[in-house]
Amino acid sequence: MQQKLIGLLAILFFPGMLAFAGSDKIEFEEYDLENGLHVILHQDHSTPIVSVSVMYHVGSKNEKPDRTGFAHFFEHLMFEGTKNIERGEYSEIVEKAGGTLNANTSNDRTYYYEILPSNELELGLWLESERMLHARVDSIGIATQKKVVVEEKKQNYDNRPYGDILIQTMKRAFKEHPYQWTTIGHEDHIRAAEDREFMEFYNMFYVPNNAVLVIAGDFEIEAAKKYVDKYFSTIPKGTQEIRRPEPNEPPLGGEVRDTVYDQIQLPAVIQAYRTPALGSDDYYAMDLLAKMLSGGQSSRLNKTLVDEKQLALAVNLFPLPFEHPSVALTFALPNMGVAPEKLEAAINQEIEEVKNGTIDDREFQKLKNQVESKFVMQNRRLSSRANNLAQYYTYFNDANLINTEIEKYLAVTKEDIQKAAKKYLTEDNRVVLYYLPESQNN
Repeated sequence: MQQKLIGLLAILFFPGMLAFAGSDKIEFEEYDLENGLHVILHQDHSTPIVSVSVMYHVGSKNEKPDRTGFAHFFEHLMFEGTKNIERGEYSEIVEKAGGTLNANTSNDRTYYYEILPSNELELGLWLESERMLHARVDSIGIATQKKVVVEEKKQNYDNRPYGDILIQTMKRAFKEHPYQWTTIGHEDHIRAAEDREFMEFYNMFYVPNNAVLVIAGDFEIEAAKKYVDKYFSTIPKGTQEIRRPEPNEPPLGGEVRDTVYDQIQLPAVIQAYRTPALGSDDYYAMDLLAKMLSGGQSSRLNKTLVDEKQLALAVNLFPLPFEHPSVALTFALPNMGVAPEKLEAAINQEIEEVKNGTIDDREFQKLKNQVESKFVMQNRRLSSRANNLAQYYTYFNDANLINTEIEKYLAVTKEDIQKAAKKYLTEDNRVVLYYLPESQNN
């Protein structure tokens, strides 16, 4: 009777989840141009819009140690215009056509996209081909964006409470790998860079053989292929060896502990554990472990430390999903009158209970339900599907992971989660920072 009731509730309230598990496979076609550009086509005629996006396999980890921030800088610079688009008109063209556009940068890739009415597919492809071949990488645009990026760092990192947590954490968590710096980079590197250095970066990374083009939405396959051929096939293949770091970071070798004084009112406790790379078996176990500890109000850290013991105002654990081994970051705010040391000890106690205690069936099933719900939700929007297709191809050369990656999560056992906790959540594999008010810096 209980099983039938659960099934009925699923039909009534979670029809998308059942569709996902059954026939709701995301169909797509993919092929390569002779210049190395990978093309993915995903049709969806449900709404008269089309997404045109390009992901370049370049992020902050591809930068030189004395020229950090270049990948993020280009996210801005690529809106300056092109040989055939006047300065400042790129966004205006899209908006006049009834579309929207944006871009974002991570440690591993840079992503550009337009969402347009479906009859403007050709416009979107022309715009992205212009960006790939004819971007304005000149002294005027460079000087303009230097000011923009430096000001962005001041506002979002230097002058915001807790704004430099990632900067402070990553430089302690990594000594060899470029993950030791964040995407914003160092403003002195951007200021000191010469125009030729930006052009060298563009010529190395913004080439078709370092990119994937995704067209998703309301379009006809053959027409799209003709436009792709028209605008992208003549773009020359990059001839330089693309700079790619190896995942060669040695073990942390012992706990790194420090104090950071900031313009804040409340102290904070930061823990960062080294974690496995995206796509590895341990990654999926660690991701589920993070959800168990911090995924929602009923998670272990929230339920115990915030609700029951009232030691914390908030506790969150964020796995950073990077292409190479990275970190999982815990950010906790102590309740009024609670010392950071006491809150840290309580967090550690909860971690030890995961390692040595039990994970009951109900809690484990909730984790699996959260994963299935996430996969349904993240692919409901056309723009999200386009992004996921691009990212799966860029990182794993396998766009079909958009349909199959859930199997890797569902294959994780309770024992796998506990093994991951014992392997990665150890004292000699973490950075601990106490963020304290500047007034306490005597």
